[in-house]
Amino acid sequence: MLCSPQNWGGSYQRVRGGLDAQKCSPEKSASFFSKVTYSWFSRVITLGYKRPLEREDLFELNESDSSYTVCPIFEKQWWRKEVLRNQEMQKVKASFYKEAHTKKPSLLYALWNTFKSVLIQVALFKVFADILSFTSPLIMKQMIIFCEHSSDFGWNGYGYAVALFVVVFLQTLILQQYQRFNMLTSAKVKTAVNGLIYKKALLLSNVSQQKFSTGEIINLMSADAQQLMDLTANLNLLWSAPFQILMAIYLLWQELGPAVLAGVAVLVFVIPINALAATKIKKLKKNQRKNKDKQIKLLKEILHGIKILKLYAWEPSYKNKIIKIRDQELEFQKSARYLTVFSMLTLTCIPFLVSLATLCVYFLLDEGNILTATKVFTSMSLFNILRIPLFELPTVISTVVQTKISLGRLEDFLNTEELLPQNIETNYIGDHAIEFTDASFSWDKTGMPVLKDLNIKIPEGALVAVVGQVGSGKSSMLSAILGEMEKLTGVVQRKGSVAYVSQQAWIQNCILQENILFGSIMKKEFYEEVLEACALLPDLEQLPKGDQTEIGERGVNISGGQQHRVSLARAVYSGAEDPLSAVDVHVGKQLFEKVIGSLGLLKNKTRILVTHNLTLLPQMDLIVVMESGRIAQMGTYQELLSKTRNLTNLHQVISEEEKAHALKRVSAVNSRTRPKDKILEQKPRPSLDEGKQFPMKKEKIPVGGVKFSIILQYLQAFGWLWVWLTVVTYLGQNLVGGQNLWLSAWAKEAKNMNDFTEWKQIRSNKLNIYGLLGLIKGLFVCSGAYVITRGSLAASRTMYVQLLNNVLHLPIQFFETNSTGQIISRFTKDIFIIDMRLHYYLRLWVNCTLDVIGTILVIVGALPLFILGIIPLVFFYFSIQRYYVASSRQIRRLTGASRSPVISHFSETLSGVSTIRAFGHQQRFIQQYKELVNENLVCFYNNVISNRWLSVRLEFLGNLMVLFAALLAVLAGNSIDSATVGLSISYALNITHSLNFWVKKACEIETNAVAVERVCEYENMDKEAPWIMSRRPPLQWPNKGVVEFINYQARYRDDLGLALQDITFQTHGEEKIGIVGRTGAGKSTLSNCLFRIVERAGGKIIIDGIDISTIGLHDLRGKLNIIPQHPVLFSGTLQMNLDPLNKYSDSKLWEVLELCHLKEFVQSLPEKLLHEISEGGENLSMGQRQLVCLARALLRKTKILILDEATASIDFETDKLVQTTIRKEFSDCTILTIAHRLQSIIDSDRVLVLDSGSIVEFEAPQNLIRQKGLFYEMTMDAGITQESGTKNKLL
Repeated sequence: MLCSPQNWGGSYQRVRGGLDAQKCSPEKSASFFSKVTYSWFSRVITLGYKRPLEREDLFELNESDSSYTVCPIFEKQWWRKEVLRNQEMQKVKASFYKEAHTKKPSLLYALWNTFKSVLIQVALFKVFADILSFTSPLIMKQMIIFCEHSSDFGWNGYGYAVALFVVVFLQTLILQQYQRFNMLTSAKVKTAVNGLIYKKALLLSNVSQQKFSTGEIINLMSADAQQLMDLTANLNLLWSAPFQILMAIYLLWQELGPAVLAGVAVLVFVIPINALAATKIKKLKKNQRKNKDKQIKLLKEILHGIKILKLYAWEPSYKNKIIKIRDQELEFQKSARYLTVFSMLTLTCIPFLVSLATLCVYFLLDEGNILTATKVFTSMSLFNILRIPLFELPTVISTVVQTKISLGRLEDFLNTEELLPQNIETNYIGDHAIEFTDASFSWDKTGMPVLKDLNIKIPEGALVAVVGQVGSGKSSMLSAILGEMEKLTGVVQRKGSVAYVSQQAWIQNCILQENILFGSIMKKEFYEEVLEACALLPDLEQLPKGDQTEIGERGVNISGGQQHRVSLARAVYSGAEDPLSAVDVHVGKQLFEKVIGSLGLLKNKTRILVTHNLTLLPQMDLIVVMESGRIAQMGTYQELLSKTRNLTNLHQVISEEEKAHALKRVSAVNSRTRPKDKILEQKPRPSLDEGKQFPMKKEKIPVGGVKFSIILQYLQAFGWLWVWLTVVTYLGQNLVGGQNLWLSAWAKEAKNMNDFTEWKQIRSNKLNIYGLLGLIKGLFVCSGAYVITRGSLAASRTMYVQLLNNVLHLPIQFFETNSTGQIISRFTKDIFIIDMRLHYYLRLWVNCTLDVIGTILVIVGALPLFILGIIPLVFFYFSIQRYYVASSRQIRRLTGASRSPVISHFSETLSGVSTIRAFGHQQRFIQQYKELVNENLVCFYNNVISNRWLSVRLEFLGNLMVLFAALLAVLAGNSIDSATVGLSISYALNITHSLNFWVKKACEIETNAVAVERVCEYENMDKEAPWIMSRRPPLQWPNKGVVEFINYQARYRDDLGLALQDITFQTHGEEKIGIVGRTGAGKSTLSNCLFRIVERAGGKIIIDGIDISTIGLHDLRGKLNIIPQHPVLFSGTLQMNLDPLNKYSDSKLWEVLELCHLKEFVQSLPEKLLHEISEGGENLSMGQRQLVCLARALLRKTKILILDEATASIDFETDKLVQTTIRKEFSDCTILTIAHRLQSIIDSDRVLVLDSGSIVEFEAPQNLIRQKGLFYEMTMDAGITQESGTKNKLL
């Protein structure tokens, strides 16, 4: 329903100062030394070592890094490009060249304009770091020359040693500044892009919403924006790697002359091969992304429709569907990884091949060329430097390739069609609130009109009803008023602002009070009036914390009626109201009288009500009857009654008694009214139905180290065979990786040779062995990469299937108390880490461990005294690592936990975008999103700084190792030869990187193992009973349909009171039972117990002689039938929605569609049964969705049927046809009907009346009316008399 409200809600503003000000980062006030060494962050590291860190312990963001600063700057650049494009489009339209195409705005260009200054700053840091990296080999060269000329012994040697230390220390400080600014800039890029995605999502037209599903948009936010972040982090490598390669080649030319050109030729030959592999990987990644979109989309629908899956026992079917998509993704991953293995082989071989080719040509160019220690170790150091850019270049090329795909996807989304503000004129100042003039609308600009030739004028303050059959265009008319549809022709004018509540209530995951206020300022007196008028006071009595109770996602922990009342209260507080069809009949009457009617809170507002409740029509100022998208009739109630052509059914539907009741003003206080002060001020108390109001659980953040059992679980999923093969291949790789030792021995041998002829004889043999060692190492590298690829793929599939199994076996209460974002985060980010990162870090760590051990052994072998320095330094290494990892691990956990609310909020916004736009609250939601992003950025910022804190200290220790080795070489003087000096210093320079790398990868493994911990978290949670048990019922069970409750008790949690108490009753075979009661009486709980959604606390349920607790859930649920309260459809074909298990023939499907009065509609669709249903069934009306659910029930046709408010979304005429169909088709079945509209159960054989979880009445309806108990009171509220009840019974 719609109405024009006053604009009470102020703009949402960030509250600055206060707690934020107290937690500001001390970086700005820190000294220069503290800044470059990150000592100002030590207090967080120390605190994290003493106890697990909490969010409040972390430092806040600098203002320049927050989303409040970043997003507006970037959006300004993007929208500037958009404006330029629109201007260009106008010029194109005005020109003669109609076929001309305008260039889409470039996301990359907008990002460059936004971040170019900081990117240039980062690049300068990288330039200085790269230059310093080439200074070290040159100083080492001077040290070797110094040692070769013993006469030069003196202070020069110490000067070279100190200079070497100063250079590597400066390189450390500059490189860490580069890493810090680089990572924070990449995070800002992701923040800016995600902010734009969120803003765009609030502007999407209906066509764009169909084109981009919620899952796809979430994937753009999580995967594609992340890809842009990864590219930004590696962006400088695009020029830095070639720069380092050229510098290395230049310096090698100084040592080896033109021979270095042979190495360049190898590079020129090999790099294009890697480029080709990168192109192939690009195609595979593109297909993988499409599969990922499908996977997230289906997963999200499964989580939103989990109760339907459980009720229908469809979990295995949908599990197989999602595993099939996952297997396709893993196939793409496998092909991409095999190509990566090939790239890795060439990558590992490139430094060796370059050095081998260079040495061969060096010897061939001049037979007098001898390999001296100076040339060997200077060249070896340069080759080691060359290895890093050669290793990084293919990675960054691959990242560029993947980012190009992501950029295309992001630009497609950001340039997609938006909702045009021109669809409706909102600055109308005429005499009417709303005016349509010859207006036609479609959901698509190029599609067929859904609403045609609308001409209507709605006076200000009028009460208007829009009625019509299912699919006639009632809800579409409201969408047109909101501007949600594409206007094809005509004019639509609307005065004032609008508040809106859709037919399907949209509830936020926040406390009830915030749901009602919806960003508006609290006006306590009016707030209390709204609660009373919307009949929410009795609901507050039941909620454990009153209006401070947290409501779960999509309102899962409150009933359907409560959802609509909360949704209505939100609109009333803003100045509007909504449909009454899903609310208790007696509550509906109160809502109309106290809110909508001529004496209600909104009496001075313009109100448009889409309703199936024709008893309200006599009180309307204007009634609009819709038929096939057109206005069939329009006028007052009396005017329409006087016409007979299309509205004679009004006489048939509304009896004389109903008309009299509808016109009568009821002065008595409604039974749901309570003293408001008493309700609002009462202390929270446990209630009978409290179990349904589970408090939403915040994501659990583990503390302490990751248990070894978690790593063990990953290794078990990896496969022990692949684990041992990985260890063997990497051990072999390092054992044969002694080319440098061979060169050292070669140089030492050459120095001692006096005869040049002898040198020529051994040169070929030495070169051959050098080449053979490199070849064997390459084979081991390739084998290791292949083995770890096979094992990691097995681990990825196993852990994903285990996670999916665990989630599907969790009880429904879990999904009602945990946000979808928490679950999806495990299937996306955590699985991504397991897929792509964890095995990579494990491989690097194993390789680095063996490398470090080998390096230390080499240095100690060359300089035995080095062991005196290495022992304390290694001790300090491990101490710092242990001191640091506690904080790092906990910060990573906080980062993961802060990511889930962002995804949940994004998903929630997408599902309620029409409501948000109707209220005009886009800016408030954007601000809320930025707050959540900032929380995630705070954790990321602290994580980046903690990594830099560690790196500075570890590299400083490594620099001390270099200094120690250099001093030992100087002190040794003539006692060691120059080859040994070169070997020890070059390895000492290498160990700085290796040890730092080893500690960081050990930390990375532990922090990334948190992903395995999160994925395995659901393993030990309480699960539902087994789907299949050893005892199975007969195939024909149940054959009578006798349901018996014996002293049955149920509670939602062990610590709560009973929701059902001592329920004892028995149905007869083929009996029709109506179940009624006030909200919270236990009606839905009773049906949940039949399906064992809620397990028993005592007593038992027997169906045709079998205790249902003794059989498997699927054996039970597969033999029961239900038409649920909320119609849930999944994206896919109509056929798949009717028959996901593919059991029935097409002819059977057409038969049930005809019985549901949907055959004509489906036949009119181009694809018939293969018509694509959009996400959540959005391209069908609510009534049509309900009829599809009825068709499902007709297909299953079991002996027992439960109707849970199944006809709340369809008009009375269709309802009558549906009831006739149900009576006919299920005449031989036992039917339990839970209904708020008493007309639908008044013809039942018996009626079960519940109150406070107990049975208070159970008799034939006529007898209950005569007894004048609770059921009689309810019938009086509904306007049903004993005579009308008897009449319905006879019919």
